Amino acid sequence: MVNFLKYRWLYFLISAIVIASGFFSMLKWGFHYSIDFVGGTNIEYQTNKKISAGQLKPILTKEKIAIIDLQIKDKFIFLRTSPLEEKKELSLRQAIEKNLKIKLNLIRLETVGPTLGKETMTKTFIAGFLGILGILIYMSFAFKGFNYALSAVLAMIHDFFVVLGSYSLLSHFLGAQLDTLFVTAVLTTMSFSVHDTIVIFDKVREYFETEGKKDIEYFANKALTETMVRSINNSMTIVFMLLALLLVGGTTIRFFIAALLIGTITGTYSSPFVATPILVWLEKRKKND
Repeated sequence: MVNFLKYRWLYFLISAIVIASGFFSMLKWGFHYSIDFVGGTNIEYQTNKKISAGQLKPILTKEKIAIIDLQIKDKFIFLRTSPLEEKKELSLRQAIEKNLKIKLNLIRLETVGPTLGKETMTKTFIAGFLGILGILIYMSFAFKGFNYALSAVLAMIHDFFVVLGSYSLLSHFLGAQLDTLFVTAVLTTMSFSVHDTIVIFDKVREYFETEGKKDIEYFANKALTETMVRSINNSMTIVFMLLALLLVGGTTIRFFIAALLIGTITGTYSSPFVATPILVWLEKRKKND
C-alpha cells in the first residue's frame, strides 16, 4: 500500500499555485467573450485573393461598422462587430468588393442580441448551481454522510476554478473566446471529477463495512492504491482522444477540446489528491469533536 496522503501538502501547494495563476489572469486580463454572452454579429468571408487588415479597416470605418474583432487567415476574413442587419452586411460586402477589387463569398452570418446574451449567462449560472446542488444531495444520501458530499463538491469547485483560470490564460495568449461550448466543457468536467471521486469514496465506505472502524487515513490510502491505476488508465484513453482532436480537429472546436483536456486532467488529479485529503481531514475533525 502506498501512503499517498503523506504528501498532501504538496498536492494543495500545486493546486494553490495553479488556481492563483488563474485568478491573476482573470483579474488582470479577463476573457474574450463570444457573442453568445455579450451580443453582436459574427461574419466570415472567403475571398478570391489575399488582403490585409490594413486594407480592410478604412472601409469598415467608412461604413461606420463597430469592430470588436478582426482576423484574416489566408483567404478567410473573420469579423465580429456590433449587431448588424442583413442589409447592412450586404452593403458592407459590396463596399469591400468595390474598393479592393475582390470577390467575397459569405460563409457565416450570425447575430445575437445583448438581451439573449444576458439570458445565456444567467442560465449558465443556474445550470452550474443546480448541478452542484444535485450532486450534494445525491452523495449525502448515497454515502450517508455529509462530509463525503462536501469533499466531492469542494474538489469539483477546485476543478471549476482550474479550468476557468486556464481558459483565461488561453483567452489572453491565444485568443480563445468564452462561449457556450466552454460552458459544456465545464459541466462535463464537473461530472467527470465527481465520477472518479465516487469510485474512491465507495472503496473507503466498503472498507469501513468489511474491516470495521479503523483509521480513515489508512482506508483512504488503501482505496487510492487500488483505484489509482484504473483512474489513470481510464483518463489516458480520454486524453489521447482529445489530443488527437486538438491536433487535427477544426479551428471552431479547438478551444472547446482544450478546455475538455484541461478538465479531464484536473478531474483525474483532484479526485485522489484534493477530494480524498479533504475527506480525511473532515472525518478526523468530526471524530475529534
